[in-house]
Amino acid sequence: MPPTPTSTDLYIAAARDAGCPPDQIANFLRARIVLQSKQLLASAAARSCDRRCRSCEADHEAHRDIRKGCPDCGPTKVGFGGSRGSAKSHWALAQVGADDCQRFDGLKCLYLRKVGKSGKEAVEDLRRSVLHSVLHEYKSQEQRLVFPNKSSIRLGHFQTEKDIDNYLGLEYDLALIEEATQLSSRKVKDIGTCVRSSKKGWRPREYYTTNPGGIGHGWFKSLFIVPLRAGTEVATRFIQAYPRDNRFLDPEYLAVLEALTGWQRMAWFEGCWDIAAGQYFTNFRRESVVKTLGPTPRHWRFWLGFDYGFQHYTSCHLLAEDGDGNVWFVDEHAEQGWLPEQHAAAIHAMLARHGLAAGHLQTIQAGGDCFNKDRHGKSTSGDYEALGLTFERANLDRINGAAEWLRRLGAPDITPPRLPTVFIDPRCARLIECLPSLQRDPNRPEDVLKVDTDDDGLGGDDAYDDARYGLMYAAKTPATWGANPLAGRR
Repeated sequence: MPPTPTSTDLYIAAARDAGCPPDQIANFLRARIVLQSKQLLASAAARSCDRRCRSCEADHEAHRDIRKGCPDCGPTKVGFGGSRGSAKSHWALAQVGADDCQRFDGLKCLYLRKVGKSGKEAVEDLRRSVLHSVLHEYKSQEQRLVFPNKSSIRLGHFQTEKDIDNYLGLEYDLALIEEATQLSSRKVKDIGTCVRSSKKGWRPREYYTTNPGGIGHGWFKSLFIVPLRAGTEVATRFIQAYPRDNRFLDPEYLAVLEALTGWQRMAWFEGCWDIAAGQYFTNFRRESVVKTLGPTPRHWRFWLGFDYGFQHYTSCHLLAEDGDGNVWFVDEHAEQGWLPEQHAAAIHAMLARHGLAAGHLQTIQAGGDCFNKDRHGKSTSGDYEALGLTFERANLDRINGAAEWLRRLGAPDITPPRLPTVFIDPRCARLIECLPSLQRDPNRPEDVLKVDTDDDGLGGDDAYDDARYGLMYAAKTPATWGANPLAGRR
């Protein structure tokens, strides 16, 4: 009869199944650190950061997209989190202190945490809890942990974004940011400029832990969650965790999380990245609104919503109404820095993908700035008309437009729930990510807060604006619609 596996045997097997290499498992055993399943997955992802292909070893920049990373290499950014109470901080210090710092001499790590008045005491408690069996010196005045091999962790604290500047200007082999969504994308990029290394065999990397919400919710979601959902992770890896993944969580605290309601329950207990504090469309539910349409039925009505931009995105959506009065967002086009000729060609191509041409459309609803004339009497609408796309002025009422979106998205939290009457095909990726990120305007609570894209083209409300124009056209009574140009056609 084979011997019964010990708890150590089971732990080693779980770590191996998660993808942790043998020396990493040995480091955790030596440190008497027991990580749980999601934490082990995060540690395995951290080790995958070591992987670098031969071309990148030779520093062939043409081999990879600098922003997106190299598909033949491991990631350079690892995120871990989601719900509160998922033992993120425990994992973070365990990975850096008990694994990374033990296998490379002289490693310089920056560990940033958002803290309150008792922040130093909290870090001290965490250090004693996690690194109790790892030989190190805690230099409290310098706020540094120093290991016998001269590797070190600088413990940085921030209450406001300006506190981050105290840690810039030095070189770090690794940066760990806790509560990452409490920082803007600009500050995180500033930290990233300090993460570089000349150590042989070590790839500079960044670890992030956080919950949904905060001023950095948008950039974090774009960086980690969108590639995870799309199955396109290259430079990033994200491990989603929930309270029940932490079997050591205080039952009373778990009960507190379970009792939450509204956006707090969605964000802090369910770890939902499509909802956050201040969110306008709290009734947006990806699972019920995002649906693959397939071939577009010929008897439906089709039209476009259009929002012009140059520095901002020009955004355009193809909409359709089915026989039950539901509105479908079928496809989208969005680019910035393009000329009208380029946009028009892309829009015609988008229509052709669905067997349509401009003459099949009920209308193209465009923003008011398209009709402004310059001193020569020319306008954007005139430019596009010459390219085969005739615009009509959209209803620009922002408050009623937001109200129409709220109505169409339904009421999922009432009993029985009111089902949505608007659906979005996965092709409309920008709109899908835009809607749940929009915030309520504090000065006009019934309106959506205007927001621009950042320097990398992330975020912004361009997709929402043209989608709002399109949806408001659907709100017209059927009597005001023209005949279906496709009626009787096959």
